[in-house]
Amino acid sequence: MKKLHIALSTRDLAASVEDYSARLGLAPETMVEGAYALWRTPCLNFTVRVDDSCEAGALRHLGWEDADAAAFAEDTDVNGIVWERFSAQQQAEEINQIWPQAGYTPRN
Repeated sequence: MKKLHIALSTRDLAASVEDYSARLGLAPETMVEGAYALWRTPCLNFTVRVDDSCEAGALRHLGWEDADAAAFAEDTDVNGIVWERFSAQQQAEEINQIWPQAGYTPRN
């Protein structure tokens, strides 16, 4: 099954976690203090990341969490939006590579 992936930038991770946790009705599945948070619902993979290269709230990229993804892939659509395709495990490996202290393992 595919889950839509939405990645946004933020300047204030704590405020973003509070707001999006209320909107999604659940806490992040994983969080790196001051840097990154990931929520996974049955249909959505949603992340916020402190990213000084773009404005707070800006779309960083879109994509699909896809259990059938053989490898992490990325391409750009006709509007210049980056789309990623990855499995939950591939995303976990990327998170743990960037932030080794995360020790993240997907729940399902």
